[in-house]
Amino acid sequence: MGTNLLLLADGEIMQAVLFAVAAVAGAGAVKLIDYLRRRDVEKEAELIRSDAKKDASTMLKEAAVEAKEMALQEKAKIEDQMSIVRRELHERERTIDKAEDNLQQRNDQLSKQEKMVEGNQRKLAEKLEDVTRRQSELDNLLDVQRQTLHQLSSLSPDEAKELLLQKLDTELAHEQGVLIKKREQAIAEAVEPKAREMLITSLQRFAAAHTADATTSTVDIPNDDMKGRIIGREGRNIRAFEKITGVDVIIDDTPGVVIVSAFDPVRREVARLSLAKLIADGRIHPSRIEELFAETEKEVDKLIVKYGEEAAQEADVHGLHPKIIQLLGRLRYRTSYSQNVLRHSIEVAFVTGMLAEEMGMDGDLARRAGLLHDIGKAADHDAEGGHPKIGADLLKRYGENEVVVHAALGHHDDIRPDMPYTVLTAAADACSASRPGARRETLDRYIKRMQELESIATGFEGVHQAFAIQAGREVRVIANTEATTDESAAKICRDIATAFEQQLTYPGEIRVTMIRESRFSETAK
Repeated sequence: MGTNLLLLADGEIMQAVLFAVAAVAGAGAVKLIDYLRRRDVEKEAELIRSDAKKDASTMLKEAAVEAKEMALQEKAKIEDQMSIVRRELHERERTIDKAEDNLQQRNDQLSKQEKMVEGNQRKLAEKLEDVTRRQSELDNLLDVQRQTLHQLSSLSPDEAKELLLQKLDTELAHEQGVLIKKREQAIAEAVEPKAREMLITSLQRFAAAHTADATTSTVDIPNDDMKGRIIGREGRNIRAFEKITGVDVIIDDTPGVVIVSAFDPVRREVARLSLAKLIADGRIHPSRIEELFAETEKEVDKLIVKYGEEAAQEADVHGLHPKIIQLLGRLRYRTSYSQNVLRHSIEVAFVTGMLAEEMGMDGDLARRAGLLHDIGKAADHDAEGGHPKIGADLLKRYGENEVVVHAALGHHDDIRPDMPYTVLTAAADACSASRPGARRETLDRYIKRMQELESIATGFEGVHQAFAIQAGREVRVIANTEATTDESAAKICRDIATAFEQQLTYPGEIRVTMIRESRFSETAK
């Protein structure tokens, strides 16, 4: 038992020792494990530190590289900006240099101009002194001349004054001729080619078949016995016819013809047609005359309106007053130098419109002015005054444009042409009236007009001979070379043209050409 107890005690002790040893071993193992862990941690920390140092070193290097690159980029940018600045400065320097050069040149020029001005002032002062001196000398010479003339010729002061005025007039005429010649040459060089081109173009674009028309006032009869029937018993029929129609009937020995005469062309035409109808009808007595005249008058009135409407349509002119259309149709029976006035008006309308279009103006308005410019000729036998004024009054009364009214009033230069359409109308009117074949004249009138032109031209001092050519459209004047100069000849030419305008009435234009030349000849023996 004691042994058992001892064994039991020993076992417990052994367990206690084992527990103690286990405890110690466990503690040592824990410490060992802690130690190993710390060592591993330290190694890992060391590795981390080493890696961190390496990473830090790498980052530092990369940062250094980036910093260098950024520094290089900034440096490049700065250098670019510096180069731009340098270029701008260089350009500014060049600009400043140029400005300085220009200023220097201007200063030099101003200096030269100041010297020139000073020189001109000195010369002007000298010239003024010279002019003053010469004026004084001239005054003295004039006084001496005046006294000498008075002493030698026993002229009175008024006579001497008249002589001096004549001398001054001669000198002024010379200077005036020079100015006229220069101005005419300048105007002709600038305007004549363009005007000729425009007129030729317009006339080529519109070429009428004819404008001259033979207006007859005769009526054919089948036999001479009809003359007695027209006269009637004791002149009853012819007196009734003349009273009803307002015309004169001329019955002479001319075989197969009876002449109807009247100032009013429309009335004459109505009478002519009425007489033709009476002859064709065979019943000639006062009541029949009155009946046929009334019937024919209505027919002619309708024809007049028809002619007026056709003319307006042909000229492309619209919106005319009915009275204007009627007056326009009456021009169908009116002639001027054998030129039918209605056809002439249509031609003027087309030419005026084309001239206006060539100049960039209103062609419609120009055609209207051209068509109505001679409308006064349809009523000039019913009113006093020339046809331009009558036509302008009629157009104004029926509400036409002021441009059209002015063109009708001023197309013959009766007033100052303040509107361009008036000038164009006058030019077209002159072209239509003066072109070859437009108008016919009798031989006596033609010869008389030629003689008048030559007589007026030779009446001027300094004119040797004058010749009217081209059917009176041009006058060639031969100047006396001993009595004229080039400048005075130019003035004489102008005066002759003015005299034609004031003393003659003629269609179109007359060109005056002054010829002055000197010829010298010698014979070699």
